This record gives sequence, C-alpha cells and structure tokens, in this order.
Amino acid sequence: MTQVTGSQSNSKQIESKASTPLIKAIRIVGGFLDGAEIDLSAGLNCIIGGRGTGKTTLLELVRFVFAGPIALDGEGASKRVESLLAHNLGGGRVEATVATRGRIEFVVTRSIGEEPIVLDADRKPTEISLRRGGILHVDVYSQNEIESIADCGSSQLALLDNFETEEIEKVGESIRSVEHSLDANAGTIGPLQSQLASLADEVAALPSVEEKLKGYADPGGKDTDGVDQAHTLKALRDREKRSLSDIESFLSEYAGALGEMRGQIKGGVRQAFANGVGTGPNAQALDAIRKIVGECGAEVDAAIESSVDLVKRARVAVLSAGEELSLAHDRQEIEFQAIMDNHQKARSQAVERSRLERLRNDLLAKQRTRDEKIRRLEEVLSERKRLLERLSDLRNARFAIRRGIAERITRAMSGNIRVTVTEAGDRRHYRRLLEDALRHNRLKQGIVADKLTNAFWPAQLAGIVRLGDLNALVAEAELNNEQAQKVIDALKESKTLLDLESVELPDLPRIELRVGDEFRESQRLSKGQKCTTILPILLLESERPLLIDQPEDNIDNGYIVECVIQSIARIKAMRQMIFVTHNPNIPVLGDAERVFVLAADERKAWIARQGTVDECRDEIVSLLEGGDEAFQRRHERYGGRS
Repeated sequence: MTQVTGSQSNSKQIESKASTPLIKAIRIVGGFLDGAEIDLSAGLNCIIGGRGTGKTTLLELVRFVFAGPIALDGEGASKRVESLLAHNLGGGRVEATVATRGRIEFVVTRSIGEEPIVLDADRKPTEISLRRGGILHVDVYSQNEIESIADCGSSQLALLDNFETEEIEKVGESIRSVEHSLDANAGTIGPLQSQLASLADEVAALPSVEEKLKGYADPGGKDTDGVDQAHTLKALRDREKRSLSDIESFLSEYAGALGEMRGQIKGGVRQAFANGVGTGPNAQALDAIRKIVGECGAEVDAAIESSVDLVKRARVAVLSAGEELSLAHDRQEIEFQAIMDNHQKARSQAVERSRLERLRNDLLAKQRTRDEKIRRLEEVLSERKRLLERLSDLRNARFAIRRGIAERITRAMSGNIRVTVTEAGDRRHYRRLLEDALRHNRLKQGIVADKLTNAFWPAQLAGIVRLGDLNALVAEAELNNEQAQKVIDALKESKTLLDLESVELPDLPRIELRVGDEFRESQRLSKGQKCTTILPILLLESERPLLIDQPEDNIDNGYIVECVIQSIARIKAMRQMIFVTHNPNIPVLGDAERVFVLAADERKAWIARQGTVDECRDEIVSLLEGGDEAFQRRHERYGGRS
C-alpha cells in the first residue's frame, strides 16, 4: 500500500475542496519568526510549542496580512496586538499564498504601516483590494476573544455578520451611501432655513409699505389716474435698473469665478509631483502621467479662457444696451417730473412715494428670493423623505439577513443555544447624540437622555420637538415642564434634529445558553459557560478559513471531546481550520492533517517540525502530554482507559 505523505495529503484535500477558499502557505520574512514557512492543510492545522515560541504572534500575523479587524475586546487589546506585531515583525513582512473558490492562486504580502498587496501566481501586482471584498475572508479569534464576544453586543453582531459577509457588506455599502447623502442633505437644509427666517422678517414689512402707498391715491383729485400711472412706471424703471445691475454683477462675478479656475490643473500637477517625485526609476511612467494631465490642463485652460472672453463680451454688450436704457429712463424721468409739476399735492408727496416704491420693489425682490428658497427647501425636504425611506428599507433588509442567520444558528445548536436579534434594539448611539445636544442646557443630560430614549423613537422625538409639544414630553418621558422646554429649546434649532431622523439604532443580538430548564443570556454566564456558548457557533459550517488561539481556554476536556472534536470532524471536509493549542485532544482526536511545532531562543523562533500527528508524535507527547513519563503514569493510573 502506497504511503501518502503530508504534502500529498494536503494536495488531495485542496483538490477535493476546489470550490473552497484556502490559505495554502504562510511565509515570514524578518522579525522574530524570520524564515518561518508553513504549508497548510485544507483541513485541521494545529500550531503547538512552548511558551514564548511565537504561536500567538503567528496567528496575529495571519490576521494582519489579510487586513482583518483586531481584538474585538476593546481598545486596550487592540493596542497590545499592534505592539505585538510591531515588536515581532519590525521592518519585515508576511506573505500568504491563497487559493480562491476557482482554485486561482494569489500571494498576499504586507508590512507594518502598509496596505496588503495582492500578487498573481507569477508574483506580479494586481488591482485587487482586500478591503473592498478581495479574494478571501478569514475568521480569526485571538486568546480571550471568544469570552469577550459573549460579553459584547457589537462583537456578537459582527459574529453573525460573518455568516453572510458579502450580503451584509453589499447592504452596508448602500446604507453608507444613503447616510452620506443624508448628511449632505442636512447641510443644505440648515442654511436654507436660516436664510428663510431672515427673509421672512424683512418681507413681513411688505403689507405695511403697500398700505402706505395706497394712501397716496387721491380718488377725488384731478387726473389721479395719470399720477398713479406715472408712479407705477417710475417703480418699474427702478426694478429695471435693479435687473440691469444684477445681471451685470452676475456676469462680472461669473467671469471672475471662471478665471480663478485657470491653472488649477497645472498647479495640481506641480503639487502632486513635488518633493522629487518623478526623478527615480519610475520617472518614465510618471512623465507619461504628467504629460496626460498637463495636456488636459492646457485644453481646459484654453476652454476657460474662451468662456471668460465670451462672458466678458456679453457683459460689455449688456453695459452698452444699459446705456440706451439709461437714456430712456432719463427721458421718462423728465416726463414724470413734468406730470408732478402740474399736480402740487402729488409733487409734495413724490419723494416719499418714490422712496416707498423703491422699498416695495426691494421687498418684492426679497419675496421672490424667499419663494424660490421655499421651493428649494421643499425639494430638499422631499428628497430627504425619500432618502429616509430608502435608509429604513435597507436597514430592514439587513435585519432580515441577520434574523435569518440567528434562526439558522439556533436550529444548528439543537436546543442548547438560542440566538435572537432585536431590530434597532441598541439605543446607545441615540442616547449619546441626545447627551451631547443637551450638555450645555443646565440639565442632568444623562438622566434626561435616558428618559427620552426609553420613551420615543428618534424620528418620533424629532416630530415632537418640531411641534413644540411640551405635553408629550411631560406625559411620555416623565419630564417636568422646565425640563421639557429646555429639551425643545436645545434641539429645535440644531442639526441634532436632523440627525435624530437618521441616527442608527444598531440591531441587538442575544445569545443564550440552556442552563437546566432555562436559557441564560451570555453576559450572565461563567467564563467556561461563555466559551461553551460561543465556540460551537464559531465551529459551524462555513467556507471561511477559521483561526483560533487556544480554543480550549476555560473549557474542560470532556466538552472538548464532546463538542469541539465532534465539530471538527463534521466541518473539516468543508472548512480549513488553524488552531493554536496546548491541548493534545485537539490535534490527536481531531486527527489534524498538519501539526506545526514552534521552538525559540532569546533571539528568534522557528518551525522545529511540521507534519502529520504521527510524524510529530514525540513533540505532542512532550509539549502537550507533559512528556513520556507523565503520559505513562496516567496510563498506569487509569489503566486501559487512557
């Protein structure tokens, strides 16, 4: 019978998993693990070694090369991992050879402070970006991270999202796009509302001015109609002068704005190629780029120059036509004065009446501006309503995906673990938004924010504030009148009112373990129970490679055999696993295809041995079983049960 070596076994498994993405190999260049190369199996891989041999470092380097999020259990843990990487990799790099669903191979390489670079099989750079979905997603869970997931709702949400990454990311991208549009929309609404408030105060004087002008009509006087007509025409001339001045100013400003755009592309090129850029070995390629953009800039500048000349010629023509109009106005003004000379009463009132006519013209112009801004505001608010409806639909769609994931997990857990998701159940963002808005209004903002978030949905609160509904705040949020008024005063004129309409209330997951006859929420469990709740979820079927640092932490050997080993046996034909472990049951009973034994001295670590469980038997016994003597004494004590 032909013996199958580890590399041959690995090759056969990769062939059988042609549709499953895999990490085929990891290579470290520089740092504590300099020169380490591991060829991974498509099934179970175990990394073992004594303390300080770089096992955790190796796992974190794999997470690092794939640009994965680090340390779900807080900022402190993230900084520890960053420090670990910086200390143990330094100026070196990590390389991962991967195979995609279609068995296309790529090499991903990354150094500290740099983004991952994806190379093709010939080690030529590609345009693939891991941060935009890339070629491979990996699930990496560091030491103590499993326990932290049990304690943190946002980590649990990320865990659920891992089961439908592409769908969640697709919906999330659409959500972010709509949120960006809503931010821009809010930035338009504020200034429009301020301008309308200012114009409303001024336009409010229009009825009074028109009433005064009516008082100048003298129905009983001779030739009253002629006098009124003369004043009407004088008012029209005033509006014509305003229009001429407005169009001349507009053309002048427009020509200036166009002119300021000249040379911008040229300046951008100069800035982009500063500091010696374009003088190195890539000078030829950069010169070609500079030439393309430079030619574009020259053409644009020529078009701008032509446009500026066109606008300037139009302005000169307007001024010329304006001179003729001015002469006509002068003749008409003389005629007006002649009419006034024949009407003593009208003459005495002419100055004041003309002043009022000019004032009315000014107010009518502002009224037109106000009406245009009202129309514009209605358009912006209508667009906002559409965006908010779209945002709600997208968030509902994302929740539906998460609810489906939770139901699948619950079914797979056979009644021992229950996962549910409450839509928009996490109100922390909402509460912080209100706290910030109420901070300087002599309120106990934390208490008031709590009451408001518990009483109202964000959009509901925004509507109450717009209406100035004190009674609703008092009755539903149990505020007193003074607090209610301060809430309205703080929110009604602020951007917070718009933010309330779109603030995200994240979905809130709930993971529970059956303990006796009841289900107990993960946050209320012991350390061991937390791990026995989360670990089985991590070990569900998926095509994503799974990396865990010490999955045996805080759980007993009985559970490892009963749950972990059985899960490994079930999924290893469908999912690649890479475990750092100190527990012999995982590589031995899990029948690991590859075992990697790390060793180290004070300066560096290395792969002392890699192979099958049988090939690494001595190291497993010495490192995980405590040595031959300990293994033999347990055998003697327990007899054949060992």
